Amino acid sequence: MCGRSSHPSLLLWIIAAGLSAALCDVKTASSLTAEAGRPVLLSCNISLASGEDVRQVRWLNRHKVPVLTYQPPAHVSHSLAHVELVPSRQNASAITIMRLRPDDAGCYRCIFDIYPSGSQEGSTCITVVGKVHLEGNRTAISGKPVTLSCWYSLPERVRQVLWTKTTEQGDTAAVASYSKRGTHTSEQFRDRVRLSPTLEDSRLTVLSVRTEDEACYTCQFHTYPDGARSSTACLSVYVLPKPEVTHVVSSPGVTEANCTAQSRPPAEITWEVGDENRTLGAPVSSAYEQGDGTTTVTSTLLFQSGLLGDVAVRCVVHHRGLEKPLMLALSTNVRPAIIVLLSVCGVAAVLLLCLCVCLCKCFICTQD
Repeated sequence: MCGRSSHPSLLLWIIAAGLSAALCDVKTASSLTAEAGRPVLLSCNISLASGEDVRQVRWLNRHKVPVLTYQPPAHVSHSLAHVELVPSRQNASAITIMRLRPDDAGCYRCIFDIYPSGSQEGSTCITVVGKVHLEGNRTAISGKPVTLSCWYSLPERVRQVLWTKTTEQGDTAAVASYSKRGTHTSEQFRDRVRLSPTLEDSRLTVLSVRTEDEACYTCQFHTYPDGARSSTACLSVYVLPKPEVTHVVSSPGVTEANCTAQSRPPAEITWEVGDENRTLGAPVSSAYEQGDGTTTVTSTLLFQSGLLGDVAVRCVVHHRGLEKPLMLALSTNVRPAIIVLLSVCGVAAVLLLCLCVCLCKCFICTQD
């Protein structure tokens, strides 16, 4: 049964305390999912009543152990090694757990010690998960080795690593796997790939890359209790060009030059003819796909034959797998070649004349 209070001042204090508690509200995210090994930010905000003041903020983990304690604005009195205070606005608090570990999972309480009303708190629960990290798409040169690497951010949960290959046509095949029982490599890859005997950092090496190795490779970790986790990267295979350049006289005063390069992907061919414009039109290019996945590109240039005697005509081959273009000179100068040829012919004529004189003398002397 309720009657009139004999202590009005006590009733007013109770009402004021209730209003203060209602106004001192702590807001925080109820839950967070974060990756192991990565930083995670925890924050909370408080709404204060008039005349209230935050004297201290405490952060406690799931074991009710303080991980960071400070007096605003930033006088830290206690902190674990991997927990840092983040600068925050007034009436807010934030901390960063730098490298999240599996044992960092659980609920964290941010407690505001308020004068004069007492303590108010909020709670955020963290779930720690693992993630597969795989180096991005790779490019390899035909005939050279290449290594694909991946790792799982919670290695202690890994039970097996499996690598698979998926071609452009969608065909998928197991390449190799490793568990504590050992390594298993599929028959078709047995002499061509090597898989590292590790669970935390898996490395698949193709010893000598071929064009048929161009595909997407999936690194799959079988973990407990997370289940199967995977990531995929694609491998592109380059075949570097080995260009050839030839030239013939196609008609009087006109030379036809051909530059050919077989590669994957197709090469781009240009020409350098110095500053003189004595070419007979723009170069003409053609491309033919080969059965091995490469493409043969041929560029044909017509120019006045006299150009060869004055400047160097060069075929320039560009390809994404080359650090710099390949340059092949058609001929730097034909005049020295003509001089050499004439010199050789002259020497041969002199020797032939000498031989004739000797034979003649021998024949005359024989008759006498």
